[in-house]
Amino acid sequence: MNNEIIIAISGASGVQYGIRLLETLKRTKGIKTHLVLSDSAKQLIGIETDHLVKDVEELADHVYKDDDFTAPIASGSHRSRGMIVAPCSMKSLASIAMGMSDTLLSRAADVCLKEKRPLVLMVRETPLNLIHIENMERAARAGASILPASPAFYPKPESIDDMIDFMAGRALDLLGIEHNLYKRWRE
Repeated sequence: MNNEIIIAISGASGVQYGIRLLETLKRTKGIKTHLVLSDSAKQLIGIETDHLVKDVEELADHVYKDDDFTAPIASGSHRSRGMIVAPCSMKSLASIAMGMSDTLLSRAADVCLKEKRPLVLMVRETPLNLIHIENMERAARAGASILPASPAFYPKPESIDDMIDFMAGRALDLLGIEHNLYKRWRE
């Protein structure tokens, strides 16, 4: 099985989810990561975290600019295990749902859909309007998994990090990646 995972961080609040995925996958033997950061995500890293963009980029094996359509992940001939967009802004969701492929993030997502590879969209917005809901439906019908950034409380989180771990773990579950980020139901 191919062990290359594409992680995209778009310009929605919650960039910590994507960062935690990168941190976890860096420690996971045999996994190689490809990272795409939108320009807005780069701004939010500085606003929401104590990380520098370069530090986040160093967590990945390969990093691409969001306008680099020559990146390997822009082609269906480049095989990957799947892609997680965490967080997924409503702008990125709309672009993916409409098949726009106007950024590397949306093109890589489009490749996953057309090649029948897992695509996990950790949507981050509240409240939702009908356009958001219809775009989620459209993406789901095309094959994406819609994973709202809604952490559970049954693991009894003691910190924000515990809630971030839960969501990152759920995303990894959808790609079949083993982890120990959260306590599962009834464990």
